[in-house]
Amino acid sequence: MGASGSTTVDFGAFPGSSDTSVTITGQAGILAGSLVEAWLFPVATGDHSADEHLVETINVMAGNIVAGTGFMIYAMNTSQTNEPLTALDRPAVPSSGGTGTRIYGQWTVGWVWS
Repeated sequence: MGASGSTTVDFGAFPGSSDTSVTITGQAGILAGSLVEAWLFPVATGDHSADEHLVETINVMAGNIVAGTGFMIYAMNTSQTNEPLTALDRPAVPSSGGTGTRIYGQWTVGWVWS
């Protein structure tokens, strides 16, 4: 018998960070060989709407199972390139700005194991 649920991952206050993790405990029946899945779940948090959950570039995965206890959920921004910034001294030449790996705030994550 498995279990399922949801939690939040927190990348911190703006400007945030590139990755984060959360520990899921209280899973007495989980085995070292259990299969665990996690995904970005479109439920609003205080920081982000459900719609933002559908389009954001966050990769979520589960691992590091501790038998009889729980597992870890890892989340990371996949570093989508944003529109380029224009250099102030040469407006016709785009700069390398606009790319970043940080994301901020709390996001809802669903999980299940069997």
